[in-house]
Parts: sequence; structure tokens; C-alpha cells
Amino acid sequence: MSERTSDISDEEIEEILHLVYHQYGYDFTNYSRASMQRRITRFIDSSGYRNIDNLKKHLGNDKSVFDLFLQKITVNVTEMFRDPEFYKVIRTQIIPAIASYPTIKIWHAGCSSGEEVFSMAILLHEAGLLNRSKIYATDINPHNIEKAKIGILPLDVMKEYVANYIQAGGERDFASYYTAGYDHAIIRKDLRSNIVFSQHNLVTDQVFNEFQLIFCRNVMIYFNRALQNKIIHLFYNSLSTFGYLALGIKESLLFSDLKSKFDVVSSQEKIFRRTR
Repeated sequence: MSERTSDISDEEIEEILHLVYHQYGYDFTNYSRASMQRRITRFIDSSGYRNIDNLKKHLGNDKSVFDLFLQKITVNVTEMFRDPEFYKVIRTQIIPAIASYPTIKIWHAGCSSGEEVFSMAILLHEAGLLNRSKIYATDINPHNIEKAKIGILPLDVMKEYVANYIQAGGERDFASYYTAGYDHAIIRKDLRSNIVFSQHNLVTDQVFNEFQLIFCRNVMIYFNRALQNKIIHLFYNSLSTFGYLALGIKESLLFSDLKSKFDVVSSQEKIFRRTR
């Protein structure tokens, strides 16, 4: 009788994570155990592996299995102009505050398939700032990066994105920002022209530029506190003085030993500003 995946133990999770780290170099050991257990269980069930031992065997012997594993356990829910009130604050407060920089550098850390990045590109375009902005969009998942580069989104979600855009203060024709196909939409090439998509691992990679605004929304909720604090240090060292950090609704930096070096810009939308 096969082992029930719902009975995966902490020790078995550890074995999977250490196998992944030592064989492929991806460190998930400081991710939330509850989240990892749910995602690994879901992967086993959806991929047809009978139990944890069967998964370990295939992970250890087949790189293509690991590629699929990485793709599935690092995918996060995203949409354009998700949390419209957040984007309203970005539009009305943050963009005017960074508009005076000769080159505006923005980092979307954990960009997933690019919806958040395209939303920001539209806001910059509408503010007349996109041409002198450089947007760096990174993710641990190479599949996400390749998908985002193309700028293809399902057409059936566009109605929802239009509603989000309007709630976020948008007043233009949202349909003008993409080309519609049979079942997909392609974000306009000029909106993607100043975006650099690249693979980056928040756990192991270092500072690579200085930014006026960093987005990392709904990513750190999957990390334990020690890793969250490490990432806050990475962002602090990546921000210019008076640069802005935007986190997810359920995230904060107020637990961090760097909290005194940030001001709260919006407690509701979890936007902070580096002060020193």
C-alpha cells in the first residue's frame, strides 16, 4: 500500500530540501515548513508520484523532474494591478517622489510571470517616465522569467485586470496596452522595452544595483523569520537613501533589526522608505 502524501513528515521534507540543495544548488531550507509541505504534497499528487520515496528517487536521477519541481513549488498567484489601492498609492505618492531622478531604477523581486511588472510599466508610461526608467524583474524560477519576457497573458483574465486598473485610478483605454489574440493577450512591446528579466535567487544572490523602488510582494510570507530578516538587509543595501520598499499586505519589516532605518509611508499598503 502506498504512503499517504498527507503524512509527509518534517524529516522527509528536510530530506527533499537537502537533496535539492546539494544536487542542484537551490536552498529552500529556510522556507516556511507548512508552505513547503503543502507545495511538495501538491506536487506529488499532481505529478503521479506515489509517495515521498518515489519523488526522491526521481528528483535525484532526473534533472527534468527537478525543473518541473522548481516550476511548481515556486509559482505564486499574481495579477495585474492586484490590490488596486496599493497601486493608487504608487501612482499618487511614490512615482511623483522618484520622478526627479535622471534614471529611475526599479526592482521587482520575485516577479513571477510579470503581471506586477507590466502594471508598473503602465503607471510609468502614463506618468511620462517610462523612457528614463529601468525596470529589473527577477525570479528564482527560470520558467517564470521566460514566460514574462514574451509578455503573453490569458485573454480571459483581462476583464478582471481592467477592473483592477480602473480601481487603481486608471483612466485610459486599458485595451490599448495589449494586442488580443484568439485566447491570449500580448503586452505592447514598447511597454516591455525598458524591462530586464533575469533569474535571481534572493536566498543566495547579492546586491546587483542601487534602486529608488523595490517591489517584493507576497514572497517573504513563504520564508521563516531569519530568512525574512536576511532579505530585508539585501533590500536595504540595494536601496538608495530615501528609496522605497513595497511589501505584500501580510508582510512587514517592523520585526527586523533594520526597522529604525525605515519610515512607514503606508501602513495599510506596506510601503516603507529608507531614511539612512
